[in-house]
This record gives sequence, C-alpha cells and structure tokens, in this order.
Amino acid sequence: MSSINWITQRLNEYHVPYKEVHHKQAFTAQQVALKEHFDSAQTVKVVVVITDGKPATLILPATRYVSLEQVKRLLGAQQIRLANEEEMQFYFPECEVGAIPPLPHWKHIDMLMDPSMRVRGEILFQGGTHTDAIEMRFDDWFALVKPRIGEFATPSKNF
Repeated sequence: MSSINWITQRLNEYHVPYKEVHHKQAFTAQQVALKEHFDSAQTVKVVVVITDGKPATLILPATRYVSLEQVKRLLGAQQIRLANEEEMQFYFPECEVGAIPPLPHWKHIDMLMDPSMRVRGEILFQGGTHTDAIEMRFDDWFALVKPRIGEFATPSKNF
C-alpha cells in the first residue's frame, strides 16, 4: 500500500475531511508550502529525533527550528540527537525519508507538538512521499492525533 493510500484510508476511517494534493518533488516542508502556495506557518514540519535510543516525532511549523535541549528537557531524556536516514527508514518504512506525516501510525513513538503549530483553519503536511500532501483543518488533525504539547521550537531567522 502506498504512503498516501494508508494516510487517506486512516483519515476516511475516522471520517476526517481532508484534501489530497500533489506537486513536483519537494524535500522540505518549506518547499511543500511554496509549491502548494500555502502559508509556511501553517505547513507542518516533522522532525525525527532519537531520545535515549527511542524515536520521537516533533511537530512544528515550517517557519521554526527545533531546540534539541528543550526537547531533551521536555521528554526527560539523557541523550538526544537527530535520527539518521537509516533510522528513519527502519522506523517509518512506509514513507520516503523526510516525508513522514504527523499521524499516529507507529506504535510506541512519542509525538510532541510545539504550541506554535496550533493555528486556525487549514494545515498542510507531507503525505509520506515528496510529491503528495494532505490539507486538512488543524482542529480535526489535533482531535485525531492528540499529540503531547511542549515548547521546543524557535523562530527561523528567515521569517
């Protein structure tokens, strides 16, 4: 089953309205926002970290950066680092590296959202590939995912 199929199947299963969009290859959340003419502050960036040997997904706007020290403190971890490509392929085999959607598909993987991601209206996120994306209401996404919330993102100097 392709990435976009399991994502849309999951959203349909929970009767969550969404819009599937397709674009030319985009490798970052910022590029996805540009290709889809979407507000970068409402485009989701997913960053995978390894904390004390376990993966966690961090959810934040494309306009922000992760503070690993803040994530470490929030998760009570001794060690933290960004996941490498091999680890992302291992933990998220249904997705292209760097195109992980912010959905609760993988057991035992913490999801932590920065409060700056809380927005009104629509959000956009990669759909498991570098050419697919999902647009949906933030409130619907939040009700489905129920992520843990903690402040760990800092504004980008580019915005």
